[in-house]
Amino acid sequence: MTSMTAPSPPGTSELAGALGLAVTRLHRQLRRQAGTGLTPTQMAALSAIARQGPMTLGELAATEQVAPPTVTKVVAKLGDHGYVNRTVDGDDRRIHRVAVTAAGRRYLDAVRSQRKAWLAERLAGLPVADRKVLAAAVEVIGRLDGEVGTR
Repeated sequence: MTSMTAPSPPGTSELAGALGLAVTRLHRQLRRQAGTGLTPTQMAALSAIARQGPMTLGELAATEQVAPPTVTKVVAKLGDHGYVNRTVDGDDRRIHRVAVTAAGRRYLDAVRSQRKAWLAERLAGLPVADRKVLAAAVEVIGRLDGEVGTR
């Protein structure tokens, strides 16, 4: 006679692997939907500058965990698009600060809107019970990196 018991929850390592893979695949799909024309590094840098406000190139390199020459190239490309501007620090002329322009903010808003619309359409196709599970999962996932809510 077999007993009907609920399956045991996955171990931490298995859950970490499955969650990481699911998040990576979803992120990749969201990037494709926006069709930004920017590289992931450029998009991440633009988002960081918008989120944290004007910053030095060194601060941006540290935030994005990339080498200073990479940041210089990324900021130059973003500047070519008109999404950021660089200014020389008033106290130390060796320091350059980078800030998001109005065009950069509009661009980020448009990209986020496209991503959100794509995801909302996908979510609308799920059963209500699944959407409730995802709503609870968002809270838990937010605690993994110390942030709850949307970015």
